[in-house]
Amino acid sequence: MIPVRCFTCGKVISTAYEEYKRRRDAGEDPKKILDDLKMDRYCCRRMLLTHKEIIDELNPYQ
Repeated sequence: MIPVRCFTCGKVISTAYEEYKRRRDAGEDPKKILDDLKMDRYCCRRMLLTHKEIIDELNPYQ
């Protein structure tokens, strides 16, 4: 589950995650995707680049 806002600057990043994930899975270059999504700050870029989806692994333990 992607955080709603960047931890460092507070910019909303959750709205861009689905588009980023879809295009990354299609094989597009992450730099180009982030540039197109107007993710200019490196702190916001870090949030999208390093996110790992673990909700499916934690779901059985609810």
